[in-house]
Amino acid sequence: MKTIKVALAGQPNVGKSSIINSMTGARLHVGNFSGVTVEKKEVFIEKEGYEIEIVDLPGIYSLNAYTPEEHVAKKFLFEEDYDLIVNVVDANTLSRNLIFTMQLMDMQKKMILVVNMIDEVEKQGGKVDKEKLEELLGIPVILTSAKEQRGVDQIIDQVIATYEEPKPKNKLYYDERIEEQIEKIVKILHKSPHFKDADYARFIAIRLLDRDEDIYKIIHDLPIFIELHELLGKIYRELELEFDEESTSDILSDERYALSKALVMEALKSPPKKVTLTDRLDKLLIHPIFGLPIFLFFMWLLFQLTFEIGSIPMDWIDAAFTEISNLVKAVLPEGAIQSVLADGVIPAVGSIIMFLPNILILFMGINLLEQTGYMARTAFLLDGFMKKFGLQGKAFIPLVSGFGCTVPAYMAARTLKNPTDRIITMLVLGFMSCSARLPVYVLLIGAFFPASHAGNILFIIYISGAILGLIVAKILRTVLFKGEPEPFVMEMPPYRFPSMKALGMELWIKAKLFLKKAGTFIAGASMIIWFLSSYPHDTAIEQSYTQKIEAVQDKSKKEELLNEMVSKELEASYLGEIGKTIEPIFAPIGFDWRMSVAVVAGLAAKEVVVSTLATLYAVGDADERSNTLIQRLRENVSFKAAIALIVIIMIYSPCIAAMSTFWAEVPQWAWRGFYLVYPNVLAWLAAFSVYNFLDLMGY
Repeated sequence: MKTIKVALAGQPNVGKSSIINSMTGARLHVGNFSGVTVEKKEVFIEKEGYEIEIVDLPGIYSLNAYTPEEHVAKKFLFEEDYDLIVNVVDANTLSRNLIFTMQLMDMQKKMILVVNMIDEVEKQGGKVDKEKLEELLGIPVILTSAKEQRGVDQIIDQVIATYEEPKPKNKLYYDERIEEQIEKIVKILHKSPHFKDADYARFIAIRLLDRDEDIYKIIHDLPIFIELHELLGKIYRELELEFDEESTSDILSDERYALSKALVMEALKSPPKKVTLTDRLDKLLIHPIFGLPIFLFFMWLLFQLTFEIGSIPMDWIDAAFTEISNLVKAVLPEGAIQSVLADGVIPAVGSIIMFLPNILILFMGINLLEQTGYMARTAFLLDGFMKKFGLQGKAFIPLVSGFGCTVPAYMAARTLKNPTDRIITMLVLGFMSCSARLPVYVLLIGAFFPASHAGNILFIIYISGAILGLIVAKILRTVLFKGEPEPFVMEMPPYRFPSMKALGMELWIKAKLFLKKAGTFIAGASMIIWFLSSYPHDTAIEQSYTQKIEAVQDKSKKEELLNEMVSKELEASYLGEIGKTIEPIFAPIGFDWRMSVAVVAGLAAKEVVVSTLATLYAVGDADERSNTLIQRLRENVSFKAAIALIVIIMIYSPCIAAMSTFWAEVPQWAWRGFYLVYPNVLAWLAAFSVYNFLDLMGY
């Protein structure tokens, strides 16, 4: 079977991911580009004897790349081996998007132009002339609406047709004065064996006129460099003087802009100017007075739904894992294997998976905010407010992403072009409680607060973390990073109804990754915790309590003695020894050795806090309808210690994956070291203050 490799390229917010998700019968693979923490989506489709591999590149405004994502996309386009480019553009902003299209056309690759969101233009009375665009550009054009499933299936057919057909002749030419200089550069390039291909030589010449440093590095070590360098200096001076511009890069930008406007005038029937739904909604949602309360109401509603709806299936999942654990005990003979599975892995993994509904609801809410276009408005709305805390409005996007997962939130901070703004944002991102902390919050709220207040308490925890993050940002800006944040510039997409298929696909990916994490990393961690809590086996304790248990007739007394025996055995285990060693650090905030161990284990992954507590506290036989862990926490943990634990979880370092991402994104060792220390010290001090305040209040 032949393979066709396709690069799916386009500017941000043109709907590339929606097109990927709309493709029927596709196999989706999600990972990272080699060597970088930038998400890579690949779709594999089999049709007419071909396996078509489509690589969804990060959004890129221009081949003059600036952000890390743009560099990844550019590197792929320049260096990887692929057969053709599918360039997706937004029909609403066709003129601007076509500027990048022309840069791609300069590459002289086989190419297809996909004009997406055509439904939005048509609803406003506009129309894109497909045939005219094809005639003017000389490449195939497909009109699509990923949301309405229109035209998406044509893409694969056109990919096969374009692959099988010869490459069309180039139709993109610039001003004759520019073309004349391109020819001069090409003549020198042809002297090198690297640039014998005429199309490739022309592309390199254009990139050199565009002042592309990456291309300049390619020619720097070639024998033709000195001659080419002298010629380029002369050409730059001539063109800049002739066009009255400061740089040849600006000249090419102006050229593409003029060509783009001419193309749109020919091929797009512009919709009549009228007050759109977006205009009407913006009057309310980004209103200077009502905008912020509306946003806070949406966030409060999201946390209410997360708790209220998410709690419904929790008991079912809990009961199912209890049954699985009992089944393993019934099937396997007594011994280490039965114990590690029935008492270690299954309860620990079950205690995590039961929170999957809560996490999916939270992710769905954040995805809805992004897909509808409301997230960008909120960033604009909060710009003035966030500047008071030393952050710019654009920082809101990674901060809100942090409520889902801190890892992509750190990567989202790349959109902040100013290095100071970026580092401050990344240093406070950990205060945005990620979904991995949600199981710990839900467990502690369920144990120590009435069910009627659960959603409100969860909202307060999340908002408190966010407020603390803003205060710390202000301190960092005042003490360590003096100066004003960069001015806010951001594109405002129109409001859109979310694609249910795209939403479902994103939730499925998140659920799969979460379950994979629960089934591997957390299962492994729970086996380690089980081993440390089960060995060394103290036979003297067991013999002593066995005699006491046999001598007692009362069933409840027997259970009490059994639980006491397990507790003594845990204290004598390796885990008990570790807990006793670190207990003095946490004793001032009311933690026993079990809670101390759970907090340290949470540095690996926050979900492990729940599974560790489940291993250390959930002992004895429990009715399948009762929540043993909650009962054990109520018996062994004071209210003020539980609140101190919430504060610790809210503030201290995120998981190892997030910390690794921070290190990958921030090369300075000083900030790496600061990042490892300050959240943990701050968490302990805050927990100590809260614990003692509650103690004074009589709790």
